[in-house]
Amino acid sequence: MEYGPEHAELYDLVFRSRGKNFEEEARGLVEAVRSRFPGAASLLDVACGTGAHMETFTELFDHVEGLEYAPAMRETATRRLPGVPVHAGDMRDFDLGRTFDAVTCMGNAVGELGSHAELKSAIAAMAAHLVPGGVLVVEPWYFPDTFIDGYVGAHLHREEGRAITRMTHSTRQGDKSRLEVRFLVADSSGFRSFSEVLHSSLFTREEYSQAFEDAGCTVEFVPGFRLADGRPNSPGLFVGVRK
Repeated sequence: MEYGPEHAELYDLVFRSRGKNFEEEARGLVEAVRSRFPGAASLLDVACGTGAHMETFTELFDHVEGLEYAPAMRETATRRLPGVPVHAGDMRDFDLGRTFDAVTCMGNAVGELGSHAELKSAIAAMAAHLVPGGVLVVEPWYFPDTFIDGYVGAHLHREEGRAITRMTHSTRQGDKSRLEVRFLVADSSGFRSFSEVLHSSLFTREEYSQAFEDAGCTVEFVPGFRLADGRPNSPGLFVGVRK
Protein backbone atom coordinates (compact mmCIF):
# COMPACT_ATOMS: atom_id res chain seq x y z
CA MET A 1 0.00 0.00 0.00
CA GLU A 2 1.27 3.46 -0.85
CA TYR A 3 -0.37 6.73 0.14
CA GLY A 4 -1.51 8.84 -2.79
CA PRO A 5 -1.05 12.61 -3.32
CA GLU A 6 -4.28 13.58 -1.52
CA HIS A 7 -3.35 11.60 1.59
CA ALA A 8 0.24 12.88 1.52
CA GLU A 9 -1.07 16.46 1.38
CA LEU A 10 -3.11 16.02 4.57
CA TYR A 11 -0.97 13.49 6.46
CA ASP A 12 0.99 15.83 8.76
CA LEU A 13 -1.89 18.22 9.33
CA VAL A 14 -4.35 15.52 10.36
CA PHE A 15 -1.95 13.61 12.60
CA ARG A 16 -0.75 16.77 14.33
CA SER A 17 -4.33 17.82 14.98
CA ARG A 18 -4.98 14.37 16.50
CA GLY A 19 -2.21 15.10 19.01
CA LYS A 20 0.83 13.53 17.38
CA ASN A 21 4.05 15.45 18.11
CA PHE A 22 6.64 14.50 15.49
CA GLU A 23 9.36 16.66 17.07
CA GLU A 24 8.90 15.14 20.52
CA GLU A 25 8.88 11.63 19.07
CA ALA A 26 12.08 12.31 17.11
CA ARG A 27 13.82 13.53 20.26
CA GLY A 28 12.63 10.41 22.07
CA LEU A 29 14.10 8.27 19.31
CA VAL A 30 17.40 10.12 19.53
CA GLU A 31 17.45 9.46 23.27
CA ALA A 32 16.77 5.75 22.67
CA VAL A 33 19.64 5.62 20.18
CA ARG A 34 22.20 7.59 22.14
CA SER A 35 21.50 5.79 25.41
CA ARG A 36 22.80 2.69 23.60
CA PHE A 37 25.31 4.34 21.24
CA PRO A 38 26.38 7.71 22.72
CA GLY A 39 28.46 8.71 19.72
CA ALA A 40 25.77 8.10 17.09
CA ALA A 41 26.14 10.76 14.39
CA SER A 42 24.34 9.33 11.33
CA LEU A 43 20.78 8.07 10.88
CA LEU A 44 18.66 6.47 8.18
CA ASP A 45 14.88 6.84 8.47
CA VAL A 46 13.18 3.94 6.63
CA ALA A 47 9.60 4.60 5.48
CA CYS A 48 10.30 8.24 6.28
CA GLY A 49 6.95 9.41 4.89
CA THR A 50 6.70 13.20 4.64
CA GLY A 51 9.97 13.69 6.50
CA ALA A 52 8.30 15.02 9.65
CA HIS A 53 10.63 13.10 12.00
CA MET A 54 13.64 13.75 9.78
CA GLU A 55 13.22 17.50 10.17
CA THR A 56 14.25 17.13 13.82
CA PHE A 57 16.80 14.40 13.10
CA THR A 58 18.71 16.80 10.83
CA GLU A 59 19.15 19.15 13.80
CA LEU A 60 20.54 16.40 16.04
CA PHE A 61 22.66 14.22 13.71
CA ASP A 62 25.55 15.15 11.44
CA HIS A 63 24.16 13.09 8.56
CA VAL A 64 20.58 11.98 7.86
CA GLU A 65 19.03 10.12 4.94
CA GLY A 66 15.56 8.76 4.26
CA LEU A 67 14.02 5.85 2.34
CA GLU A 68 10.43 5.97 1.13
CA TYR A 69 8.41 3.69 -1.16
CA ALA A 70 5.42 5.96 -1.92
CA PRO A 71 6.25 8.65 -4.52
CA ALA A 72 3.81 11.22 -3.12
CA MET A 73 5.21 10.92 0.40
CA ARG A 74 8.80 10.94 -0.90
CA GLU A 75 8.17 14.10 -2.93
CA THR A 76 6.76 15.82 0.15
CA ALA A 77 9.85 14.86 2.18
CA THR A 78 12.18 16.08 -0.57
CA ARG A 79 10.43 19.46 -0.75
CA ARG A 80 10.54 19.76 3.03
CA LEU A 81 14.24 18.87 3.35
CA PRO A 82 16.20 20.16 0.36
CA GLY A 83 19.69 18.72 0.31
CA VAL A 84 18.77 15.69 2.43
CA PRO A 85 18.90 12.42 0.43
CA VAL A 86 15.48 10.75 0.31
CA HIS A 87 15.84 7.50 -1.60
CA ALA A 88 13.17 5.60 -3.49
CA GLY A 89 13.21 2.04 -2.23
CA ASP A 90 11.48 -1.00 -0.77
CA MET A 91 12.39 -1.82 2.82
CA ARG A 92 12.47 -5.52 1.97
CA ASP A 93 15.52 -5.40 -0.28
CA PHE A 94 17.14 -1.96 -0.38
CA ASP A 95 20.90 -1.36 -0.50
CA LEU A 96 22.25 2.18 -0.15
CA GLY A 97 25.89 1.14 -0.24
CA ARG A 98 26.77 2.55 3.19
CA THR A 99 26.08 2.07 6.90
CA PHE A 100 24.66 4.31 9.61
CA ASP A 101 24.92 4.58 13.38
CA ALA A 102 21.14 4.35 13.67
CA VAL A 103 18.17 3.21 11.58
CA THR A 104 14.55 4.03 12.43
CA CYS A 105 11.29 2.75 10.95
CA MET A 106 8.22 4.43 12.38
CA GLY A 107 4.53 4.84 11.60
CA ASN A 108 3.72 1.11 11.85
CA ALA A 109 5.16 0.80 8.32
CA VAL A 110 6.47 -2.74 8.87
CA GLY A 111 2.87 -3.87 9.31
CA GLU A 112 2.39 -3.39 5.56
CA LEU A 113 4.69 -6.36 4.90
CA GLY A 114 2.76 -9.35 3.70
CA SER A 115 4.41 -12.25 5.53
CA HIS A 116 6.83 -13.22 8.27
CA ALA A 117 9.41 -13.93 5.57
CA GLU A 118 9.06 -10.36 4.29
CA LEU A 119 9.36 -9.03 7.86
CA LYS A 120 12.60 -10.97 8.30
CA SER A 121 13.91 -9.63 4.98
CA ALA A 122 13.10 -6.04 5.92
CA ILE A 123 14.66 -6.23 9.39
CA ALA A 124 17.72 -7.90 7.86
CA ALA A 125 18.04 -5.13 5.25
CA MET A 126 17.80 -2.45 7.94
CA ALA A 127 20.31 -4.20 10.19
CA ALA A 128 22.71 -4.56 7.25
CA HIS A 129 22.80 -0.75 7.08
CA LEU A 130 24.04 -0.46 10.69
CA VAL A 131 27.60 -0.23 11.88
CA PRO A 132 28.52 -2.76 14.62
CA GLY A 133 26.89 -1.43 17.78
CA GLY A 134 24.43 0.59 15.72
CA VAL A 135 20.83 0.92 16.90
CA LEU A 136 17.65 -0.12 15.06
CA VAL A 137 14.26 1.20 16.27
CA VAL A 138 11.07 -0.20 14.74
CA GLU A 139 7.49 0.77 15.57
CA PRO A 140 5.26 -2.27 14.95
CA TRP A 141 1.64 -2.54 13.93
CA TYR A 142 -0.68 -4.15 16.47
CA PHE A 143 -0.18 -7.71 17.65
CA PRO A 144 -2.95 -10.32 17.25
CA ASP A 145 -3.85 -9.95 20.94
CA THR A 146 -3.90 -6.13 20.95
CA PHE A 147 -5.78 -5.46 17.70
CA ILE A 148 -9.44 -4.44 18.21
CA ASP A 149 -11.66 -6.03 15.57
CA GLY A 150 -14.37 -3.64 14.35
CA TYR A 151 -12.71 -0.53 15.80
CA VAL A 152 -14.09 2.79 14.55
CA GLY A 153 -12.12 6.02 14.70
CA ALA A 154 -13.14 9.56 13.79
CA HIS A 155 -11.46 12.94 13.87
CA LEU A 156 -12.42 16.46 12.76
CA HIS A 157 -9.88 19.18 12.01
CA ARG A 158 -11.12 22.73 11.47
CA GLU A 159 -9.16 25.74 10.31
CA GLU A 160 -9.94 29.02 8.57
CA GLY A 161 -11.87 28.17 5.40
CA ARG A 162 -11.50 24.40 5.62
CA ALA A 163 -12.73 21.38 7.57
CA ILE A 164 -11.30 17.85 7.30
CA THR A 165 -12.94 14.70 8.61
CA ARG A 166 -10.96 11.46 8.85
CA MET A 167 -12.85 8.27 9.69
CA THR A 168 -11.48 4.74 10.00
CA HIS A 169 -12.91 1.25 10.30
CA SER A 170 -10.71 -1.74 11.19
CA THR A 171 -11.53 -5.42 10.83
CA ARG A 172 -9.54 -8.60 11.28
CA GLN A 173 -9.16 -10.97 8.34
CA GLY A 174 -7.27 -14.02 9.53
CA ASP A 175 -3.70 -13.01 10.40
CA LYS A 176 -4.15 -9.57 8.81
CA SER A 177 -6.10 -6.41 9.48
CA ARG A 178 -8.06 -4.31 7.01
CA LEU A 179 -8.07 -0.60 7.78
CA GLU A 180 -10.29 1.61 5.63
CA VAL A 181 -9.63 5.34 5.87
CA ARG A 182 -12.13 7.86 4.50
CA PHE A 183 -11.56 11.60 4.20
CA LEU A 184 -14.13 14.32 3.62
CA VAL A 185 -12.74 17.79 2.94
CA ALA A 186 -14.89 20.94 2.77
CA ASP A 187 -13.51 24.28 1.62
CA SER A 188 -14.56 27.30 -0.45
CA SER A 189 -14.72 25.17 -3.59
CA GLY A 190 -17.15 22.67 -2.03
CA PHE A 191 -16.67 19.06 -0.92
CA ARG A 192 -14.24 16.37 -1.98
CA SER A 193 -13.75 12.91 -0.57
CA PHE A 194 -11.36 10.02 -1.00
CA SER A 195 -10.58 6.74 0.71
CA GLU A 196 -7.72 4.27 1.01
CA VAL A 197 -7.53 0.71 2.33
CA LEU A 198 -4.51 -0.68 4.16
CA HIS A 199 -4.01 -4.40 4.70
CA SER A 200 -1.52 -4.97 7.53
CA SER A 201 -0.06 -8.16 8.97
CA LEU A 202 -0.75 -8.95 12.62
CA PHE A 203 2.73 -10.23 13.43
CA THR A 204 3.28 -11.53 16.95
CA ARG A 205 5.71 -9.97 19.36
CA GLU A 206 7.77 -13.16 19.10
CA GLU A 207 7.93 -12.89 15.29
CA TYR A 208 9.32 -9.37 15.53
CA SER A 209 11.88 -10.40 18.14
CA GLN A 210 12.94 -13.41 16.09
CA ALA A 211 13.46 -11.21 13.03
CA PHE A 212 15.80 -8.96 15.02
CA GLU A 213 17.73 -11.92 16.38
CA ASP A 214 18.02 -13.54 12.94
CA ALA A 215 19.43 -10.23 11.64
CA GLY A 216 22.21 -10.32 14.24
CA CYS A 217 20.73 -7.83 16.68
CA THR A 218 19.86 -7.90 20.33
CA VAL A 219 16.27 -6.79 20.91
CA GLU A 220 14.24 -5.04 23.60
CA PHE A 221 10.55 -4.16 23.57
CA VAL A 222 9.98 -0.77 25.24
CA PRO A 223 7.00 1.59 25.71
CA GLY A 224 6.13 3.65 22.66
CA PHE A 225 4.79 7.15 22.07
CA ARG A 226 1.34 8.49 22.84
CA LEU A 227 -0.91 11.15 21.39
CA ALA A 228 -1.70 14.29 23.37
CA ASP A 229 -4.81 12.69 24.92
CA GLY A 230 -2.85 9.64 26.11
CA ARG A 231 -3.85 7.19 23.38
CA PRO A 232 -0.97 4.99 22.20
CA ASN A 233 0.39 5.20 18.66
CA SER A 234 1.28 1.51 18.72
CA PRO A 235 1.92 -1.37 21.13
CA GLY A 236 5.46 -0.06 21.75
CA LEU A 237 8.90 0.02 20.11
CA PHE A 238 11.39 -2.70 19.26
CA VAL A 239 14.95 -1.49 19.89
CA GLY A 240 17.86 -3.58 18.65
CA VAL A 241 21.63 -3.22 18.70
CA ARG A 242 23.69 -4.83 15.96
CA LYS A 243 26.23 -7.27 17.38
